[in-house]
Amino acid sequence: MISDYVDRYGKNPIGKDYCVGDIHGCFSTLKSALDIIGFDERSDRLFSVGDLVDRGPESDTVLDWLALPWFHAVQGNHEDMAIDYVNSGEQDCENYEMNGGSWLIEMQRDQQAAIVSELAVLPYAIEVETEIGMVGIIHADCAASTWSEMVKRFADVASKYELRRLTDQCLWARKRIETGDRSGVPDLRAVIVGHTPIIHPLVLGNVYHIDTRGWLPGKGYFTFVDLETLKITLPIPGTTSTAGR
Repeated sequence: MISDYVDRYGKNPIGKDYCVGDIHGCFSTLKSALDIIGFDERSDRLFSVGDLVDRGPESDTVLDWLALPWFHAVQGNHEDMAIDYVNSGEQDCENYEMNGGSWLIEMQRDQQAAIVSELAVLPYAIEVETEIGMVGIIHADCAASTWSEMVKRFADVASKYELRRLTDQCLWARKRIETGDRSGVPDLRAVIVGHTPIIHPLVLGNVYHIDTRGWLPGKGYFTFVDLETLKITLPIPGTTSTAGR
């Protein structure tokens, strides 16, 4: 851990590291996709770009996944909405339900509290060391012109207002993908994000966008990135892609 908001993981000495796009409560579908790509729970690690919950039918099993020793996630904007709904009451019930939050709304208060207490301690960013350099994982976008500057801002944050400004960018920003910005994040080997649903994985500079709607039955699939090679792997045997690198 670098700070309360950014985690760092060393190289995986015994297996592969993968990152997957938004899950949205479709954990059985994710498990099937992991089986197809040959994920080995004994040696491999899976990192998530966030949005673990809402929309899908298995959001209520999120704590089971967070307890797995090989599964590591950042917060997404849907975790943010869930936390706001339970802890602050700032999240409008009708709006949250429209965004897939009925699973949480219908729970007893103690169940809600147990879930969001775990979601609230998820980091906003993760760094993973590889043989070739550091890879960053964040839900929507880096909240500064460089990764190191964002990490410094998180370390120095002095108020809830400053934290909110940072997290709004990390969790909600879409400007990079909407404008086709290929400038990248200069002080990392790659940054992997989700948040914006797309039909095919897209690489802009060194920023990998991988929310290919694996949570949408019949219309999407989960995209995985091997963090060592940066190869994009789809859950179809023998299929890899460089996605416009």
